Amino acid sequence: MLSTFLLIPLLGAIILALWPQESQVQSLAKGIASLVVLWTVYALSLFQTGQAQLQMGEFLPWLPNLGLNYALAVDGLSMPLLALSSSLTWIAIFSSPAQLDRPRLYYSLIFLVNIGVSGSLLAQNLLLFFLFYELELIPFYLLVSIWGGERKGYAATKFLLYTALSGILILMGFLGLTWLGEGSSFDYSSLDTTTIPQGLQLILLTILLLGFGIKTPLVPLHTWQPDVYVEASPPVAILLGGVLAKLGTYGLIRFGLELFPDTWNLVAPGLAIIGTVSVIYGAMSAIAQSDVKRMVAYSSIGHMGYILVAAAAGNTLSLTGAITQMVSHGLILALLFHLLGIVEAKVGTRDLNRLNGLMNPIRGLPLTSALLVLAGMASAGIPGLVGFIAEYLVFQGSFARFPIPTLLCIISSGLTAVYFVILINRTCFGRLDSHAAYYPKVTFAEQAPSLLLMASILFLGLQPLWLTQWSESTSAAIVAQIRSAPMAAALSSTAPTLPQG
Repeated sequence: MLSTFLLIPLLGAIILALWPQESQVQSLAKGIASLVVLWTVYALSLFQTGQAQLQMGEFLPWLPNLGLNYALAVDGLSMPLLALSSSLTWIAIFSSPAQLDRPRLYYSLIFLVNIGVSGSLLAQNLLLFFLFYELELIPFYLLVSIWGGERKGYAATKFLLYTALSGILILMGFLGLTWLGEGSSFDYSSLDTTTIPQGLQLILLTILLLGFGIKTPLVPLHTWQPDVYVEASPPVAILLGGVLAKLGTYGLIRFGLELFPDTWNLVAPGLAIIGTVSVIYGAMSAIAQSDVKRMVAYSSIGHMGYILVAAAAGNTLSLTGAITQMVSHGLILALLFHLLGIVEAKVGTRDLNRLNGLMNPIRGLPLTSALLVLAGMASAGIPGLVGFIAEYLVFQGSFARFPIPTLLCIISSGLTAVYFVILINRTCFGRLDSHAAYYPKVTFAEQAPSLLLMASILFLGLQPLWLTQWSESTSAAIVAQIRSAPMAAALSSTAPTLPQG
């Protein structure tokens, strides 16, 4: 069942690389991506939302002498992110331009990225996770360095170095965890951190936090992100921000919170501070930008900070909020990057000082501008859109343990509205400077991905249970481990929970 999530894109990448007719490659890639989405829908229909345990497990001995086994499974933490990855891969392929250099290589690399992300989310073995985690490194490097912007070489090299460092730190943490824990293999089920002294646990957890903090990214490990997001093409930026960054926050919860519940409680206050600093820094930096794509890139840093604050709080409501925020952020960021890609393609600039009047119904881009307004509202957490319910769960859950960081995050969410008002006001409203500015019309095929994303954001905002139901049981099970820790026992009576229904 779960291996099919890897086999479909793998076969697709091979077929696309060998397909003789270059003009047919994009249509074939769309068909393969649609097949992955359909398989995801089928997997969601089989997933039991009330069950906290791993589901649909697969196990095959691979290199038992090394402790490496082919073990896959899914739970309420990985299932929503797996669905997000499949959906945004479909969006990225459908939003790619029809005229593209080297399309065989381009679409094959996108499917290799999908394999790496899906395998990381499904893996139940530390070495297997690491192999999939590293698999996306070279494909993303090539996607940025070949189809990126003017400074694509610099951005791609920076991504390569930072991501390689992230992988080295994670591998060090995994090896130390297994050796010091005297595990018989690298399977998650055989890991036991209780035998590791507290001091060594703190060292291992710090190494893993640094590794996954680079991928997320969190301040001050974020410096690669704005350059890479800006230079990447819009479809690749969708995958970078909407999918790849989620492996960082997934790793923080899966390998930090779950494996080191006692030590996590010790470092949680510091993590909450780092998350709050990331939120404030991302919002303030976004306000200072004149490049709309760089503005969205910095805003992403802030919104990922919410997830760290929620994970640090460590109760059922905050963890459910963290997972919901991952999905919400992925959808909203994908919508923003797609719309900004349309604006840049039609207008020829991303400079706020040159963009204006796009809401003009005759000579502008009225539908794109209207969707951009809605995307800004969703990112700012306006009620009725999925961004609101995600941030509400995060704030409501985190406040019980970290009231001051949570209040600072709430204030910073107001800054989100500030920079999106700046973006929308300068981009969509005002008068077109030139009477000759008749921008090319946006076709339905170009607009369709943004319409689907906006529909998803609106639907999940009005029916949030469709999103939160996947992760509530798993969040409660993770919290049960944390509450067994001495420090968390005193907090169990004050930790809020999700209301029934």
